[in-house]
Amino acid sequence: VFGHPLWTFVLGHAPLLRSPFFPVLFSLCVYLSFCLPFLLLDALSTRWAWVLRYKLQPQSSVSWSSVRRCLALTLYNHLVFIFPLTVLHWYLRPVHLTEEAPPLPRLLAQVLVCLLLFDFQSFAWHLLHHRVPWLYRTFHKVHHTYTSTSALTAEYSGTWETLSLGLFAAANPLLLGCHPLTELAFFVVNIWLSVEDHCGYDLPWATHRLVPLGLYGGARHHDLHHLKSKCNFAPYFTHWTAWPGRCRRRTEPP
Repeated sequence: VFGHPLWTFVLGHAPLLRSPFFPVLFSLCVYLSFCLPFLLLDALSTRWAWVLRYKLQPQSSVSWSSVRRCLALTLYNHLVFIFPLTVLHWYLRPVHLTEEAPPLPRLLAQVLVCLLLFDFQSFAWHLLHHRVPWLYRTFHKVHHTYTSTSALTAEYSGTWETLSLGLFAAANPLLLGCHPLTELAFFVVNIWLSVEDHCGYDLPWATHRLVPLGLYGGARHHDLHHLKSKCNFAPYFTHWTAWPGRCRRRTEPP
């Protein structure tokens, strides 16, 4: 069975997984680890010209004050709002860790379905908050503080947006009855794609270059959303963006 050695290793840390602290620690550690390489690129872009070749908005730069603001808001949302909710969830629904690891086909299929569900939920939420001015001003405007994306802007959001998207991400594996290892895999992939969406770079190994037929938008599409704010509302895939508006860079084929 795929993942048996990995799941055995995870089960060896069962007390940590059952801890009410684990969801917040896991989320923050994975998120910041994925942000770190892009922060390094941001630092190098001021010294090495070749880095600017891959920057989507080469005229922009990431300041340390913006890094501090993004980190502060991310930590605030996690500690003040997400942590109490995870404690409540831990109390009402204790973690159950099965002995068997999931088969690889099931794990991959369920991760993909979770991503598609999250993509649709985020698209609908996002489009609504752009179409209704009051919702945009009250809840979503914070996320558009920066018109030039960088990795840490992925979670630069108000409380309502953070909790809404967090609820979508947490609910989908439960709805599908996913194995805990599948749930962890989905969270890791989802966090990576969110960070990559906001990284501000169009790198040769970016996800949108690996997925064929233009089905995945990635950093190119989402950076344009922050720049123009009237198109590319889906976070990941491109099939939802056709009817409410999709914008492209001049160098991007139709």
